[in-house]
This record gives sequence, C-alpha cells and structure tokens, in this order.
Amino acid sequence: MKLLSISSGSSGNCYYVGNDNTHILVDAGISGKKIECGLNQIGIKGNELSGVLITHEHIDHVKGIGVLARKYNIPIYATDDTIFEIKHMKSLGDIPNDLFVRIEPDNKFMINDITIDPTSIWHDAADPVCYSMFDGNKKISIATDLGNYDDYIVDKLKDSDIMVIEANHDIRMLQAGPYPYYLKQRILGNYGHLSNERSGQLIKTLLNNHIKGILLGHLSKENNFEELAYETVKLELSDNEFTNDVREFGLCVAKRDIPGMAIEV
Repeated sequence: MKLLSISSGSSGNCYYVGNDNTHILVDAGISGKKIECGLNQIGIKGNELSGVLITHEHIDHVKGIGVLARKYNIPIYATDDTIFEIKHMKSLGDIPNDLFVRIEPDNKFMINDITIDPTSIWHDAADPVCYSMFDGNKKISIATDLGNYDDYIVDKLKDSDIMVIEANHDIRMLQAGPYPYYLKQRILGNYGHLSNERSGQLIKTLLNNHIKGILLGHLSKENNFEELAYETVKLELSDNEFTNDVREFGLCVAKRDIPGMAIEV
C-alpha cells in the first residue's frame, strides 16, 4: 500500500492511498487538473480512481470534487451531513446524486480490497471524520483538522504503519499574527486545528516499532513554516521509547503546493 501527499495545507488538501488494484483519494481540495498531475507522477490516471473519501465540507478539502466526479464518474464517500453541505455548495456545480455514498463513523466499509475505518473528529464542520485504511495487516491513517483529540481518536489511529497528522500552527505566530480575534479563538479552540506542540504529543502516543512514515500535514501558510513544525514535533518526540533518532520514523513535512515522495509499506 502506498501514500502520496498531492497537496497539504490551509490552501488545499489531497492525498492518494492505494495498491495495485485500488486507488483512493482522501479529500480533493485543489483543482482537478492539479490532482491529476499529482496522480500522474506515480503512474495513476484519473479514470483509474476507485473513490474519493471526504473528511468534511470545507472548501480546502472539496474544491476539485465536482470536476473529478463528473469527469470520471467517481464515487464520493462522506457522512450524511457532509453530503448535505456539499450538495449546497454552488461553487462545486451539480454532482449526480448516485455518486454519493453515505458512510457512518466507526462503520467500516470496503473499496475493492482496501478496508476503510472512518473516525469522528473534533472540528467545526457538519460531521467531520478522519480515515484509517487497511490492506491486509498494513494501516495508513490520515488525521487533519483536529481541534483536539482524546483516547477514542488515539485508539482508532494507533498501530499505523504510515500516518498523516496535522501540525497546523505555531501558537506564538498565531497569537501575534494578523488574524482577527474571533478567528484566532476558533483555530485555538477544541474544534479548530492542532498546534505543532499538540501534534507532537498526539504522534508520541501513536509511535510503534513498525512505522515507515510520519507526515506533518495541513500547515498554515500564515502561522507556521516547515522547519518550525518539524523541529517542534521532533522535540516532543525526543524522549520516546523506540529510537533516539526520529528520522527512523520517516518524520517529514507534507508540501503545501507540490506532491511529495510516495511512501510505501
């Protein structure tokens, strides 16, 4: 099974997860053209996609879904409330009703030979989820847009071989930055986004001895930068029980505007 971050950040999010038989997108928050260019880098065409998993309806997660779905007749998997919101977003255009597949948190389902486990998360959206995907005994988890986390979320994400975890902002940059007060409070709240420190704390609870990659995702363009996110999370992981060198976990930052390197497990 393979993970590719096509785009990750406050301007747009899209990830590919797949194997030889099944090709899945998690979110489609950039243009259809950019999504296809990212897929082409690993030899996948748009018409080979098996489905798109939507975490929630915010535009940086669904911007390209209308174009892709209409062009290739791709099923869209999302919670009922998320589907309702997507259907009322005029910027996405009309999407045929029969392309929507309703899912429920904690109810696993399959797309071909990959098992999907949706998990409820804390975020200011209609009914947001994150996803873990299983191919045999291998597990990839993608969890961004988390205002906070609890034991339930930790339990659902644990034992991942590859994970994408949000590291949205540096608290000091956010507090000193130009955002209005209400927006700062939203981001810092339990239904906003994870800070770099909180991201590192979550990742530390999820560490195991078989991790092949940890991607820090959904970085804010205004309130974070790659080196700061990396070093802050690295510091939080410094006294873990598995290794003295976090590079052994494949810790890196997902790029905002360009695809990264595919990670395979």
